[in-house]
Amino acid sequence: MNESRQPLTTAEAAFSVTGMNCAGCVNHVEKTASAVTGVASAQVNLARGRATVTFDARVTSAQAIADALTLSGYPSTPEVAGADAAVAETERLRRQEAHTRHWLRRALVGIALWLPVEAVHWTLHFSGRHAGDWMDWAALATSTAAMVLVGSAFFRNAWSALRRRTTDMDVLIAMGTSVAWLYSLVAFAGYQLGAWATLPNLYFMEATGLLALISLGHWLEGRARQSAGRAIHELLQLAPVKALRLDAADVPVEVPVAALLPGDRLLVRPGDRVPSDGVVIEGRSSVDESMITGEPLPVTRDIDDEVIGGTLNVDGRLVIRATRVGAQTALAQIVQLVETAQNSKAPVQLLADRIAAVFVPAVLGVALVTGIGWYVAGTLGGWESAVLWSRLANAVCSVLIIACPCALGLAVPAALMVGTGMGARRGILIRDIDALQHAEKVTLIVLDKTGTVTSGKPVVVGLVDEEVLRLAAGAEQSSAHPLARAVVDAARARGLVVPAVGAFRDEPGSGVFATVEGRNLVVGSEAFVRRETVAGGALPQGAGSAVGTEVWIGEAGGAILGVLGIEDEVRPDAAAAITKLHARGLRTVLLTGDREATARAVAARVGITDVRAGVAPAGKRAVIEALQQDGKARVAMVGDGINDAPALAQADLGIAIGSGSDVAKETGGIVLVSGSLLLVPAAIGLSRATMRCVRQNLFFAFLYNVLAIPLAAFGLLNPLIAAAAMALSDVTVIGNALRLRWAKVD
Repeated sequence: MNESRQPLTTAEAAFSVTGMNCAGCVNHVEKTASAVTGVASAQVNLARGRATVTFDARVTSAQAIADALTLSGYPSTPEVAGADAAVAETERLRRQEAHTRHWLRRALVGIALWLPVEAVHWTLHFSGRHAGDWMDWAALATSTAAMVLVGSAFFRNAWSALRRRTTDMDVLIAMGTSVAWLYSLVAFAGYQLGAWATLPNLYFMEATGLLALISLGHWLEGRARQSAGRAIHELLQLAPVKALRLDAADVPVEVPVAALLPGDRLLVRPGDRVPSDGVVIEGRSSVDESMITGEPLPVTRDIDDEVIGGTLNVDGRLVIRATRVGAQTALAQIVQLVETAQNSKAPVQLLADRIAAVFVPAVLGVALVTGIGWYVAGTLGGWESAVLWSRLANAVCSVLIIACPCALGLAVPAALMVGTGMGARRGILIRDIDALQHAEKVTLIVLDKTGTVTSGKPVVVGLVDEEVLRLAAGAEQSSAHPLARAVVDAARARGLVVPAVGAFRDEPGSGVFATVEGRNLVVGSEAFVRRETVAGGALPQGAGSAVGTEVWIGEAGGAILGVLGIEDEVRPDAAAAITKLHARGLRTVLLTGDREATARAVAARVGITDVRAGVAPAGKRAVIEALQQDGKARVAMVGDGINDAPALAQADLGIAIGSGSDVAKETGGIVLVSGSLLLVPAAIGLSRATMRCVRQNLFFAFLYNVLAIPLAAFGLLNPLIAAAAMALSDVTVIGNALRLRWAKVD
């Protein structure tokens, strides 16, 4: 076969990448990965130290990509997917913690070398006593030690970057500290040899202090990154490593969870975590699903109920049949959704990345212009050489140090990490930053009725003629429609013997034809039954109840036999959720295919006044489109994610109400793992809080560089203050993101 006609074998791999400190590093890693033959795309998350790469597995491999990244100066290792993801995440955190400890050690050494000398200097200064040459010699000694013991890491990284013909934060720091130290060394030596009449300002202590402060800033940043990225680690820790699989003799055998297959029978003891998604085949117990669904109270799981891998079996013995294992489990899908969201980039972040790609070279240019400017100003102003070179060195060093673009690279990822992690803990899964942006701007919420505002489990209500119910159950037993199941369940609950069905034909959207006990029955909507029976036929007295949704029963070509009233219970939290949505200034609409009277009765119970009833599934998309054109509203559609897929896709934001075991099937931009409608206003609140944090972080990052560089260039800052401010900018951005943990989003 011609090679060009062979289908691509697309694969995706994640990599743990160390050594990234700024947006320039992100840009370099993305370019390096994209340059590997066969790579289609690469995304880097600076806050997590992680890269995600899509590639053609026929052309290259994950290890080849990792080798290319390592060769470029950023040590990388492929992360293991599937059942070993928890191990990979733990290893990534271990490396991150080691990296953080590395900066703590350097910070402590730097502070020990800098602070005593600095303290003595200022003590003597404020006391009016002259320190003498010994203070300068002490500053030279401690600064030289700091350049070797603390600065060596920066110099190695800077040299590696320059060899790769690129620049990053370490280049700026290495150049800034080198300029400060070398200038001070030359100035001090010149004074000692009599070249200067007076001793120029020396920056030995500033060089030592800025190395100490930048190292301290890296340590604080590392701690904050670990805190911000805990959500995925906590989710992965829910999955047990071992499982008890029952053999043919029902003897439990301990096996690795990675070895499980669909269909395996698993024993889950009280206090154990469920090893995989499955169905209960034996036993009854309370199961704590809080870390998956956000629901605080345990739920009872009985035979035929589904259970979610990673949830905690509280008090009973369960035997389950595994249905989804490994990467197919709900927990794995949730982790994947959170990681995808955290890797996504807002348009403004893409702009920041483009700026960061040319930022360091631009700063080097600014530093050069600053030096020339001060030299020209000093020469024209007739300054003493000591004053001229002192001010020039001060300005150039300050520009190099303060202009590091770290905060630009951390601004959006830090906020996304905390926001999506916070949502995941509550059962709110955000697919990407686009969903967050759309959720923030929503003005109108459209809610599907069945399965969303209501529980989706209709029941027959009111007084019903048992003979009519028995015949209707016989006709409906072959139908999969929820109303048909409600009729059959009601008959069996009353102890009625459901008769066998003969010929059967389903009319989608209308009802069914069925032969029961020799009678040709029609069961379904009023219009359908009236059309198939004697026109104008009257209901027999006491033949049925017209409460809620009506299911009519009649004989084909004959009389109408009766009407069953069916109601779908309103979710207990629906009214409270609607109240909270209204309190946020959002309009609400109830959308349903049910009849007008039933829809309005449900709407009245929950506080919705705008009702669109009698809309077929295919017509719901048109309703959403019309609402979008009416006043240019930003519309969110809340539905079950399956029947409402076209409407969810048409809406500006799709919010899928799912069950914990069906996460992978949902189609919304936001997936609510539990069925609680209270998560809808919480999701809107979370998106607003997260996007507000993103804007604040970007404002801080841009404002910092826009204001700081001119101040440094004009000599209004010294290198030590510049180092402290640069470290503070990183901590400010991540600290602001961490505030999301305490944001009130309900």
